[in-house]
This record gives sequence, C-alpha cells and structure tokens, in this order.
Amino acid sequence: MQIVYFRVSTAAQSLLRQRHILTEAGLLVRTEGVAEGFRPADGVLLFEDPATTSKIPALDPPTFGKIAAKAHPGDTLTVSELFRLCRDLLDIHAIRTWRQARGLVLRVLSGPLSNFHDLAANDATTAMIINAITAVGQFQRDIQNELTIEGIAAGEAEGRYRGRPPALTGERVEQVRSGYLDQGASVAALARAHGVSRAAIRTALSGLLPDQGTPAPRSS
Repeated sequence: MQIVYFRVSTAAQSLLRQRHILTEAGLLVRTEGVAEGFRPADGVLLFEDPATTSKIPALDPPTFGKIAAKAHPGDTLTVSELFRLCRDLLDIHAIRTWRQARGLVLRVLSGPLSNFHDLAANDATTAMIINAITAVGQFQRDIQNELTIEGIAAGEAEGRYRGRPPALTGERVEQVRSGYLDQGASVAALARAHGVSRAAIRTALSGLLPDQGTPAPRSS
C-alpha cells in the first residue's frame, strides 16, 4: 500500500509544488468540479498535517499515530520533499528508526535523496550518505542563523529597531496627517520618513484616505 504524507502550508506556491510532484508520481489525481482539484489515487492513503514550526520534532504530530494504525510491513511512505517530513539530522534518524520498527519503506520524490528506493534501509551506504547530506544542510541553516543574529546585533548597535516598527502617537500623528494633506506625501513616503510601517501610517490617516471614502490631499 502507498501512504502519502502531505504537510499543508499556508503558502499557495508550496501547496502547488507538493501537488505537482505527487501528481507526476501518480499518487494524486486531478478531479473536476471539486474545490481542491485533487484526490488520492486508487490504493493511496493520504495523511495531512497543518503547517508547523520547524522546532516541533517530526514524530510529535498526531498524524504519525494514525499512519502507524493503518500501515503494514512492506508499505511505502512517500513525501514530496524531505523537509516536508523532517528538518534536521535528529529528525531523519528518528524517522528512519520509526519506519524500521514498522517495516515501512521511506521514499522521497524530489531533492538530493530522491534516488533512494528506501531511505529507511539499514545498510551502511544509505546511512552514510544520509548523514552527509543532512549534515551539510544543517550546516547551511546554522550559518544562515548566525548571519541573521549578527545582522540584528549590528542593527541594534546602530540604533535601528528590532521587531515590529513603533506606533505613531500624539504630535507625530498630526505631522503625518499634515504631510499627507498639505504636501501630498504618499503612504510609502510617510512610512519611510517616520520609520514605521505603512499600516501605522494608514491608521494615523484614518478618515483621510480615498479608499475610505474621504477627501484626497489638498493641492497647493
């Protein structure tokens, strides 16, 4: 039996990519007159998880308990891409152990590990290659995290704000409204000038914006 694990994402592009890969593999079938437009192919069980943070271990979602209840030794568990299932070396080792204990084949359809018939195989070559590829991926993520932290620290040292931009209050609200009405400044220009988000500018301009059914800026 074919079991497909599909991690739902809020990003439309992510959904389309997963569906395309699984459809090309014959595991999903396009349907007519259905909102989603896809269904599992005959003989395929589809399990879905909502989008989750990468900090949640791969085996923690309740979906894996459901898969274990339905799966039988010799069944194949398939994912479109490895990171839909796990995010680091610890995760992939946990997944491999989980599959081996249940006699399941683990298959990835796209990416550097897609050439393996069974990623849960217990031979030395499979284990070595998986360790090497996932270790490189983890190294790249660690480097990116370090660069992000350094960038935040540099920004704070220069007096730049971290996180949500500040809100506008009091006299600054009046400055924004005057800049919009008297000088014809755009929302984007006002946001840059005051170091806040466009949403904060729109809030300050409540009752003045054209899309709120209100007057446009005064001409000079």
